[in-house]
Amino acid sequence: METVNGNLASALRIEPGITAIIGSGGKSTLLKTLSLELMRAGGRVLLCTTTHMFPVAGVPWDGSSRRLDAAPWKPGALHAPGCTCEACAGLVRGRICQAGVLDPQTGKLSSPAAPLDQLAQRFDYVLAEADGSKRLPLKAHAAWEPVIPAATANVVWVVGASGLGKPINEAVHRPELFCERCGCEPTDAATPERVAQVLNAELQMLNLNNARIMLNQADTLADPTMADRFEAALNRPLIATSLQG
Repeated sequence: METVNGNLASALRIEPGITAIIGSGGKSTLLKTLSLELMRAGGRVLLCTTTHMFPVAGVPWDGSSRRLDAAPWKPGALHAPGCTCEACAGLVRGRICQAGVLDPQTGKLSSPAAPLDQLAQRFDYVLAEADGSKRLPLKAHAAWEPVIPAATANVVWVVGASGLGKPINEAVHRPELFCERCGCEPTDAATPERVAQVLNAELQMLNLNNARIMLNQADTLADPTMADRFEAALNRPLIATSLQG
């Protein structure tokens, strides 16, 4: 297991093109972390979703999905022309933006109105949150999930370590599907072995064997050996980190 405190883009081997971020336990935070790393390295980065997500705080947003050089704005705070915050400075250089249609009732963005493959032509990296988890650290996938864009170059599967060892019906989104895939009850614990069993089953079911697996929230584990048990049961390369924000 590789523990990473910085340069996640390198550790996760993020290549130019579309990256789909799926799973649970830190997708939005990873989205912002990767976007700033890639921007600082000189890349042009677009953030979006294929489902629904709250806008990434601090990243300029263009709701038209057409003029990605529009005046930077984010819900709840007007960025005046000439704003020198890091994200706005990046937008001025054509480096970073998030796009999507804002629902004023929920405050969430949905997928951009323009086709993602067209938007991707203007950026080096497109980071798409392609899954939902109801803010729970673990999840099992329904038949229509995740919503991975066509021509995706990279898939990062996030697992929230804070759910390890907790009751399945408290820590897992879609607990009934989780239990079907590992033969247990909703009141049982989401042991590292059960989480790994479900993840391996879904990796095969979704044909995502090349996905990069990231265990987030590693600092929340009261028993650090749970991360080692998860890696051993998973039997795949694993990146461990503790993203903040």
